Amino acid sequence: MFKRILVPVDGSETSTKALVAALQLARERDASVRVIHVLDELAYLTGYEYSATALEEARKYAQKTLDDAVAIAQSSGVPADGKLLETPGRRLGDVVADEVRALNADLVVVGTHGRRGMSRVLLGSGAEQVIRVCPVPVLTIRAAEPA
Repeated sequence: MFKRILVPVDGSETSTKALVAALQLARERDASVRVIHVLDELAYLTGYEYSATALEEARKYAQKTLDDAVAIAQSSGVPADGKLLETPGRRLGDVVADEVRALNADLVVVGTHGRRGMSRVLLGSGAEQVIRVCPVPVLTIRAAEPA
């Protein structure tokens, strides 16, 4: 049923946990995985100045995050590739939904930090955005519960 799995990663332990879950599903179903990292340039910039240095550092971090995730995927033996998406001013959910359509993916696996209350209001929920607009099923993998 699931042959093309899309996994957005952000470098967090939770997104790595989601990647591992996606790889396990892919192995069981003889599927492939595409790992994406969405770089919203505006999220990395502070103040009113568009600093070329800050943007370049953000790109380096984004590429390293993606490369690390693709390395994990490839070491698992699952067919995998990666794609860095630069999306100034676009919402994460819309970018992921567009990539689902472009890849013709049939499942998205995403980590969720499980934020509640004010932290969710202030920081938002990328997973929630993906769930709301994604045209295919979305499997959410929760962060580890605090001890």
